[in-house]
Amino acid sequence: MKPFDGVRILDATHVFAGPFCTYQMGWLGAEIVRVEAVQPLDFIRYASPDPAQKAAGMADAFLIQNANKHSVALDLKDVRGQAIFRKLAATSDAVIENYRPGTMAKLGLGYDDLRQDRDDLVYLSLSGFGQSGPLRDIPAYDHFVQGISGMMAVQGDDAHGATRVGWPVIDYVAGLVAAFALSSALYGRKAGGGGQYVDVAMLDSALMIMGPVVGPWLASQRRQVKTGRQAASGSPFSGMFETADGTLVVAANTPKQANSLLHVIGRADLIDSPDIFPWAGRAEVTERVQQMLDDVFATRTALEWEALLAPSSVPAGKLRDVEEITAHPHVRERGVLHHLPDVPGLDRPIDVLGPGFNFTGREAQVTDPTPPPQKGAHSRLYLRQVGLNDAEIDGLIRDGVTAEPN
Repeated sequence: MKPFDGVRILDATHVFAGPFCTYQMGWLGAEIVRVEAVQPLDFIRYASPDPAQKAAGMADAFLIQNANKHSVALDLKDVRGQAIFRKLAATSDAVIENYRPGTMAKLGLGYDDLRQDRDDLVYLSLSGFGQSGPLRDIPAYDHFVQGISGMMAVQGDDAHGATRVGWPVIDYVAGLVAAFALSSALYGRKAGGGGQYVDVAMLDSALMIMGPVVGPWLASQRRQVKTGRQAASGSPFSGMFETADGTLVVAANTPKQANSLLHVIGRADLIDSPDIFPWAGRAEVTERVQQMLDDVFATRTALEWEALLAPSSVPAGKLRDVEEITAHPHVRERGVLHHLPDVPGLDRPIDVLGPGFNFTGREAQVTDPTPPPQKGAHSRLYLRQVGLNDAEIDGLIRDGVTAEPN
């Protein structure tokens, strides 16, 4: 029994944030009915340099967040497509969409329209800036929101200017916020609260996770200082250090951890030295300690230091790339990755990421995850469910109102 077994979510989202939200819900048992446009093509499906992936509509960006879903292709600009969407919504517990504010309402598919057929419907809209406010109508992409949210301004160091986080972090945070909000609304409905409309914005989500930066400004008008490769804690025993064959990331943020580190590197003579402790506000201490650590760490490999420091409870490890961490025994043992033996149109296996947590006594993960669907793979199945026969469906396919895989 999964937490959302028996819950159907009609998913009219595209790109990253919305699909990532429903990806999380799908791992927890929800039936995700992904509604995709017949035309134009979702660029996330087809944005691949690999001809086979592009032809199959199975680009990497699509594969990573669309397992455990069904796909129905609909032209929502056509009144027949709108009617089918309304019927699907009437059989769903929740609807999620991430079009520009007001778009779904113009199509007659907004919250006020759909709740006429199901008054306990949970309806979530995910957009760049929300459904209200002076920025509501501006289109948003992750790197744009990173820039205006203040996130880029605190990355890197003063010498190199503002820096973008290297993946669409706000898209994924907004997706998690949406999954949490949707879960909360569904729980509230089960407790007797009825249906409701939920408004999630990328900018709001970005600011929410920037508490360590935004909070000091709001409370005391203190600005975040760019720390570059240095740890935010200000500890001279934390940072990034070059070893004999790679970079070592060290987070000895407390005096106790610093003392343990000094024991490991053979400098116990410095423990509790007044020349080092306390280090707060003493820039000369940081410079002196970090030069010493640079010299010491250069004598061994990053993995050797990792093995030496771990038993002493000093947080330290080799700077790894994605290939290294996904192959790490710890990640494999934790069940973070899930194997899909066959992907439609590719005829080869892939691994995908799970929900990032485990329940005790109840499996959060789908035991046998289903691969991401080809566009329209389940169109006929769901159109039959809302009362259309095969002849009617064939006619809609000819008219471009719906579609099936070729």
